[in-house]
Amino acid sequence: MTTSSPQDKVNYKIIFILTMVHFTGDFYSSFFTPLLPAFMDKLGLTLAQVGLITGLVRFLSFIVQPVVGYMADRHETRGFVFAGLFLAFFCIPFSGLAPNFTLLLLVLCLGSIGSSMFHPSTTGMIPLYSGNRTGFCLSIYNTGGTLSFALGPVFITWYTAKYGLEAMPHTLILGFVAFMFCVKYLPVPVSENLSHLGFIGSMKESFGKVYKPIILIWVVMVLRAVTGQSFMTFMPIFLANKGYELTSVGLIFALFIMGGTLSGLLAGYMADRTGFKKIFFLSFILMPPTLLLYLYLPGDWVYFSSFLAGFTVLASLPLGVVMAQKLAPKSRAMVSSLMMGFAYGLGGAISPLVGKLADIYGLETILFYSAFIPLLCLLFIVKFPVE
Repeated sequence: MTTSSPQDKVNYKIIFILTMVHFTGDFYSSFFTPLLPAFMDKLGLTLAQVGLITGLVRFLSFIVQPVVGYMADRHETRGFVFAGLFLAFFCIPFSGLAPNFTLLLLVLCLGSIGSSMFHPSTTGMIPLYSGNRTGFCLSIYNTGGTLSFALGPVFITWYTAKYGLEAMPHTLILGFVAFMFCVKYLPVPVSENLSHLGFIGSMKESFGKVYKPIILIWVVMVLRAVTGQSFMTFMPIFLANKGYELTSVGLIFALFIMGGTLSGLLAGYMADRTGFKKIFFLSFILMPPTLLLYLYLPGDWVYFSSFLAGFTVLASLPLGVVMAQKLAPKSRAMVSSLMMGFAYGLGGAISPLVGKLADIYGLETILFYSAFIPLLCLLFIVKFPVE
């Protein structure tokens, strides 16, 4: 069903519900990264295996999100959201009971599939309820994810330090409560009903005239994800090797995400007023120096530098989605999945290679060079369309 253009007034009630879905699913998805040092100790994992876990989890996002996004643009159902949310909050807590690498990989992958399923539908619904404040509302929605990735690590590192990894399944109660709330209040997604065109026809209808800028934005989002995922995956291990306690690692990781939570809101607010291209330039120019500070500042300075690095790395995450949705409004769910799951997943799928290189050349060396990848993105950002 094709809808009329969104009203100017923002429906904050629906934006809140969609944000809560995002928060709940990503809250559980945030558990495994800060616990990687604990999983390494318990199961004797190598850095290459850690990279494989992260890479496969992200790769599933890379595969599942575009497929679900394509389906969500053609079928008006809440099933994708409910199935995805259930897998995320039910499977991931059982990682604490995994007796070996294989089962750990299995439950985390099932949780990743779930996380990938609810993102396209909910992200694609934002423009329908955001009026003329799509950038800001998508930043609010994105804040649900980034805030959960900030609070989740603090919660789960505290929880496992107090009760142990084996007690993790008890945490699914939180997800069940949120799930039942969403069952009651989540609206049915609205599709553009392009199924009669078939796959090729619908792709031409949605992307035929705008595929070049879509590709440019996607490449930038992939490269941003490579840098962001490298630091988010391996900095906790790097810090643990330097002697930081697991709870401290969780707090440092949370500050990284909190920085991104604040910058995402600020970037969305400013982009609605000054244009997206300027904000992209600023954030990508600032990424390398802030990441190097995160890597090298000693002692307690790591808390400040972590926040600063997250502020620059995650600022542009909602902006790429909004730009793509504006370019391809008839395929909101799929284009959102391309900028989030497909780009994020492909960037994270590089993690096994990063882990292998870290085993060979040292983790600090690989993170150092990863910090300069955002400078390559400036060559693509300069060709972005002017809003």
